Amino acid sequence: MSKDPLMQPFQLKHLTLKNRIMTTSHEPAYPEDGMPKERYRAYHEERAKAGLALAMTAGSAAVSKDSPPVFNNVLAYKDEVVPWITDLTDACHAHGCAVMIQLTHLGRRTTWNKGDWLPSLSSSRHREPAHRAFPKLIEDWDIDRVITDFADAAERMQAGGMDGIELQVYGHLMDQFWSPLTNDLSGPYGADTLENRMRFPLDVLGAIRKRVGEDFIIGFRFTADEVQKDGITPEEGLRISKILADDGRLDFLNVIRGRIHTDPAMVDVIPVQGMSNAPHLDFAGAVKKATGLPTFHAAKIPDVATARHAVANGLLDMVGMTRAHMADPHIVQKIREGREDDIRPCVGATFCLDRIYQGGEALCIHNAATGRELSMPHVIAPAPGPRHIVIVGAGPAGLEAARVAAERGHVVTVFEAQADPGGQIRLTIQNPRRRDMISIIDWRMAQCAARDVRFHFNTWAEPETITDLNPDVVIVATGGLPNTELFEAGRDTPHVISSWEMIAGDVKPADHVLIYDESGDHPGLQAAETAALAGAKVEVMTPDRVFAPDIMAMNLTPYMRALQDKDVTFTVTRRLLDVARNGNKLRATIGTDYSDHSYQTDYDQIVVNYGTFPLDELYHALKPNSSNLGAVDYDALIAGGVQNVNTNPDGAFQLFRIGDAVSARNTHAAIYDALRLVKDL
Repeated sequence: MSKDPLMQPFQLKHLTLKNRIMTTSHEPAYPEDGMPKERYRAYHEERAKAGLALAMTAGSAAVSKDSPPVFNNVLAYKDEVVPWITDLTDACHAHGCAVMIQLTHLGRRTTWNKGDWLPSLSSSRHREPAHRAFPKLIEDWDIDRVITDFADAAERMQAGGMDGIELQVYGHLMDQFWSPLTNDLSGPYGADTLENRMRFPLDVLGAIRKRVGEDFIIGFRFTADEVQKDGITPEEGLRISKILADDGRLDFLNVIRGRIHTDPAMVDVIPVQGMSNAPHLDFAGAVKKATGLPTFHAAKIPDVATARHAVANGLLDMVGMTRAHMADPHIVQKIREGREDDIRPCVGATFCLDRIYQGGEALCIHNAATGRELSMPHVIAPAPGPRHIVIVGAGPAGLEAARVAAERGHVVTVFEAQADPGGQIRLTIQNPRRRDMISIIDWRMAQCAARDVRFHFNTWAEPETITDLNPDVVIVATGGLPNTELFEAGRDTPHVISSWEMIAGDVKPADHVLIYDESGDHPGLQAAETAALAGAKVEVMTPDRVFAPDIMAMNLTPYMRALQDKDVTFTVTRRLLDVARNGNKLRATIGTDYSDHSYQTDYDQIVVNYGTFPLDELYHALKPNSSNLGAVDYDALIAGGVQNVNTNPDGAFQLFRIGDAVSARNTHAAIYDALRLVKDL
């Protein structure tokens, strides 16, 4: 048997978990009609196949109709969920993976204009800032109803074959009762004593235990320290933990530290890149020590070394590696096989969660197969025979194409004009907070090196450079160059610089800087942060009604923390119309899409962030000599079929372009372009 602490079994009541690695509750937002159907099952089954010990599904499954889903949650209040739960649990159990589900009533952490349009409900009169709905103050009949709803939902999960459930007691309704910050009640459930505040969660626990019996596993995922004035303190959190342990009806604790009522608070609970790894691990260990109950925890534990430390030092019984498993679902298998260096790293970009909180589905920024298990492979199948594939560009798209082609068994040659791989990622990591993004490149370079991919750096590929190699396939992944044309102007804007020039340090910030951000993505705010840190007075302007919409909530927080104490202002619904010299200043003419109003303001420097135009000259030069004239069979691409377009029988090779060489998008789109094209070449 392995002596690795992570590979040791753990006995949870009657259930033997085969190792110490789990995914904690999270909602990837893959349900269909509120049901965890085939896509949902395939997502969890992929991790189960690779050796995961425990899949904690849903984050969270709603137990009541007045807890409408805010990110496509599983609807545990419907009887029709049972057969879908059965399919999910059976699929994971077939690989020796235990399965549980998190149940909740969202309370005020939802809204009223979804689902059945019922009012949101809480023990507090105040709305949660993140979801903005003013709740109804809960009544006694609501309390009785919701307790019954919890018991009904737990019984459905038991009927579906689940090994147990976890109750969500941070940020949601049960936590709203026991936090002094969100309890406006009086009487037996009121805020005057801890016993009263805890009464509702314990009543829910009692009703569930009565319904499902003693053998069914039940745990709480709860905050034991709200890290906020007048909230639950660490001392009270430990007291709560001991009360739960002494109660005798709980089988495990899953420890959280912090609150999730605002975007910044959420980021402190679930840290993003640039923040410390495992910031709450020692506190979770203190809860375990104080209670003796089996203790789980997850909060930015992205690497095996940290997970191993947590178990080896007795801080946790089960360690959650949830975002890490979105990046690589085969972590456990690679540990067992001695291939830890082969694990695709989580870079902390939190593209996954940010998408959920904007109503999207969870996707990993650099594993395009995650969430697409029904159509995209995590393990690349070999091709029927080797071909020579030439790739131009060693950014994320080009390197993913090279990796996948090499795993297919093809002979791969890559040309890159720069001295180093990485493309726009090289700009991203100029911000020290985002330096982990380079792992997207480093991992692919290591994968390519292991498969003998040939690289030519500092090489500007001309058409004859490519054709002289007699390739079978040419993939242009040359990316793009910054666009500084104003909206529909069709001409470059004079006197301005691009966000890239500011970020790269090619141009130093002046005293008074306008960041005109029409893309709303990272380079705009990264340029603003660069200028502000240099001491400039900065104005970030956008024609949109909100600024930086593509950065999304969790990744916006570090930018705001960096900028809040600087001389930075944000201007929305203003469009840059023109720029002219005015002595040693730049005079900006500024208008708005909402009226004919315009005005002029002087700045020392104007930075434009407006995406990229494709660097596609090579592609167009190669098109006439290609068999497909650059055309892509979209139906075959979507269905996972082979590209057989042959509109030019005299063509010498197939030609494709991917990523920003097609149009300005993002890292995930570039990698997805490469994977779904090359996996069938």
